[in-house]
Amino acid sequence: MKVLVIGAGGREHALVWALKKSPRVTEIVCAPGNGGIAALARCVPVHQKDINDLMRVVSEVAPDLTIVGPELPLSVGLVDEMQRRGLKVFGPTQAAAMLETSKSFAKRFMQRHNIPTANYAVCTTKEEALESLPLFHLPVVVKADGLASGKGVLICETKAEAEQAIAGLFSGKLLGSVETQVVIEEFLTGEELSFLLLSDGKHVAALVPAQDHKRIGEGDTGLNTGGMGVYSTDAMIEPEMREWIVNHIAQPTVNGMAAEDTPFVGVLYVGLMMTARGPMVLEYNTRFGDPETQAILVRLDSDLLEAIEACVEGRLSETEFRWKPGASACVIAASGGYPGSFLTGLPISGLAEAEQVPGVTVFHAGTSLVDGQIVTNGGRVLAVTAAGATLEAALKTAYEGIANISFEGMYYRRDIGHRALKK
Repeated sequence: MKVLVIGAGGREHALVWALKKSPRVTEIVCAPGNGGIAALARCVPVHQKDINDLMRVVSEVAPDLTIVGPELPLSVGLVDEMQRRGLKVFGPTQAAAMLETSKSFAKRFMQRHNIPTANYAVCTTKEEALESLPLFHLPVVVKADGLASGKGVLICETKAEAEQAIAGLFSGKLLGSVETQVVIEEFLTGEELSFLLLSDGKHVAALVPAQDHKRIGEGDTGLNTGGMGVYSTDAMIEPEMREWIVNHIAQPTVNGMAAEDTPFVGVLYVGLMMTARGPMVLEYNTRFGDPETQAILVRLDSDLLEAIEACVEGRLSETEFRWKPGASACVIAASGGYPGSFLTGLPISGLAEAEQVPGVTVFHAGTSLVDGQIVTNGGRVLAVTAAGATLEAALKTAYEGIANISFEGMYYRRDIGHRALKK
């Protein structure tokens, strides 16, 4: 099979890496790909926001299966267009992807289908948002309605901070684009959990759980990012709780989408807060998480292609997943200044040495290959990943790997997995 993977990040590098192991995959093309993916797949340029350019690539590549990695191509309706042409594609339609692309849609959907989530208000003007603020205890969460690359969720400790966040979102000063809707939400406390599932529109199959580290600073301080590291262990969640989440959150979500004539086929990423009241949905994503995918796929022992095909063909219930026991960990090497402004084009050294550490896989998240040299090309640059018998072993290996790598201004958190290690 010839497989086309859409995307350019660490998630896509991990997908290509996992697909490469399938005996049925003869060729992988990645659009646009990155410096690391180029070692495993043929990379072709594409504008991920441009449906015509995306379809041009699909036509030129003529893949047997297309896998859509990021949210942007989903949001512009790539899956819909491919389905109209009778092409095999893995990912939700534009309407189904609204679970991610519109926070207000997702909150109202959860309310309609009795899926546990935080109390909220959807506001269409700055004035309405300011009037709604007193309904919530501090701290309060203010969210951009649309896609914001992990930067649209603001936890506000004071009323003044909340008012500033609201004004910044509605004026466009905060994210560079004007929000027409803002969601205000009660602040939940507890352990966060990334719970990813595959769906064929009727059935769901849970992947191993993971925990992301969103804040830039150690001890979970500072600004929110797209994710600075992640770990996955069997011990993160009891089997009974896993079943509860599948039966009371994941399956009702897929059932609800089917009942609303927007069947959900693809990856359902449920961001959970494990509160004293039970698991509550913080957000949905409608694709593989990044960097969760890196930590999850190094633990996968069965064929990823088989599982994805089963989703597209509506036979997920017949598919069995096999997982390596133990744990995995992923540490992100970021550009200095991220999630604010940062330089690109900086040469990276030590990649070969990192990969020589037994058990380390370096997934490229924001790199380019320029005249034979791998250089930085994003905020999150590399995802250094390792599996191990225990979380301590996986973390030790990942940190041994990242210690070999350097580029100007490189920053990484040295406390990934700290909450689990304290227990």
